Amino acid sequence: MISLNLSASLNPGLTRTRQNPTRFSPLHAAAADKPFSCQYPLSLPQIPTLQIREKPFLSILKRSRSVAAATGGEFESSEEAAAKENKKAKNLQLGIVFGLWYFQNIVFNIFNKKALNVFPYPWLLASFQLFAGSVWMLVLWSFKLYPCPKISKPFIVALLGPALFHTVGHISACVSFSKVAVSFTHVIKSAEPVFSVIFSSFLGDTYPLAVWLSILPIVMGCSLAAVTEVSFNLGGLSGAMISNVGFVLRNIYSKRSLQSFKEIDGLNLYGCISILSLVYLFPVAVFVEGSQWVQGYHKAIASVGKPWTFYSWVLLSGVFYHLYNQSSYQALDEISPLTFSVGNTMKRVVVIVSTVLVFRNPVRPLNALGSAIAIFGTFLYSQATAKKKKIEAGDDDKKN
Repeated sequence: MISLNLSASLNPGLTRTRQNPTRFSPLHAAAADKPFSCQYPLSLPQIPTLQIREKPFLSILKRSRSVAAATGGEFESSEEAAAKENKKAKNLQLGIVFGLWYFQNIVFNIFNKKALNVFPYPWLLASFQLFAGSVWMLVLWSFKLYPCPKISKPFIVALLGPALFHTVGHISACVSFSKVAVSFTHVIKSAEPVFSVIFSSFLGDTYPLAVWLSILPIVMGCSLAAVTEVSFNLGGLSGAMISNVGFVLRNIYSKRSLQSFKEIDGLNLYGCISILSLVYLFPVAVFVEGSQWVQGYHKAIASVGKPWTFYSWVLLSGVFYHLYNQSSYQALDEISPLTFSVGNTMKRVVVIVSTVLVFRNPVRPLNALGSAIAIFGTFLYSQATAKKKKIEAGDDDKKN
């Protein structure tokens, strides 16, 4: 038999009764020192003292909370963190779209000019570019890679005008590219806001003084660039000007006739315009220069040396013409018109610089200055028109 004297450190107020080992009963203080006998073998190991330590991230969290409380800050909720992550992902996606838009535009301008240098028949080349875009959209719709729009007779009727003016703008720009340097055509095309303000004013729109003042540097810059352009050609200048008129009228008529078809997004709208523009353009192209295509083809192959080289130039110009327009419509769906206008202005700068470097076109100092003034005027115009739209939107909210 082992006799144990339980220490008060274990628990002086509790003892085990012999009759019922599982029950505990309190004893008087006087009986606490009496020995307790037990017939069962019993050993009591020494109980180690446990020390609970905080994990490092818990201590950091506590310190962060104390700092936030002292500075009056609050911890971000999971919703706020998710919103920030979504914003970062959206900005990354938009940056990729802008990068593709710029890259595809540069590739189009380079290979379009290469093809026109050896095959100076812009009507056929412009028709092929619309054909490539039409085939691209038909493939997307046929294989359900992109939702096919619901085509109705009223929609086709409403699309006739914008598609016609798109055709005029596209073929005129292609004619201009065939006769002058790409950089010069883009400088003249930066004057598009001038025509937009003039035509819209005739149709009843009013513009503040800031908008009218912004078109002055555009006119001055384009005039200076035209006078000092080394590759100046009246046909090239006229083509770029007519292109401005065509695209401005396309935008105006699209706004007026297609407002009731908002269920059709920008990409599908551009695909439908490409198909209808091809129907407009190709018969006229055959009439204008169709008799010269065979002879021009043989000359182009002879000058290039390898047929596949010429084919690749034409193919790349067609594919990237559609892709850069597709990217621009995707960007326009995600950003404000002001951001799009600024991006379009910067795109024109990038294209001008890239084509000058690739084709090594001579640029005089006054020509570069005029180009810079015209593009800066385009930037001022985009700022002024954005403020106008913001004021109009505020007035509409007040009326509602």
